[in-house]
Amino acid sequence: MADIVETATQAESFKTLLTLVEAAGLVDVLKNPETKTVFAPTDEAFAKIPATTVASLMDDTEKLKRILMYHVVAGDVRSDDLIQIDEAPTFEGSVLAIDSSDGVKVNDAKVLKQDILADNGVIHVIDTVLMPALVAVE
Repeated sequence: MADIVETATQAESFKTLLTLVEAAGLVDVLKNPETKTVFAPTDEAFAKIPATTVASLMDDTEKLKRILMYHVVAGDVRSDDLIQIDEAPTFEGSVLAIDSSDGVKVNDAKVLKQDILADNGVIHVIDTVLMPALVAVE
């Protein structure tokens, strides 16, 4: 098996996410052996955000790190776990709302695919980029 970064690279639908992870200097965080869960927005999810906003995030690494770490939860949280919880604390410091009443949603993002396993955790594919409450994005 591969780590989270290698697994996301092989999936080929997370090019924007991986580019931003690299720009923010977070590759090592996602490659380290500590088990984690990543709610990974697809390239289509990033396409919903204006290109100028994505470009401005590349220049503001602190804001970019906060946004990316808001997609990461400690531990191996699989689909079976998601339906039993209603929130999950993130690496960013805020809490994600989990709603499994009609499919699984994380905040306003719909989980498109669950339980993509990696050596150091699991990836859940989401259709929207999650934004922590305190980060203003133009």
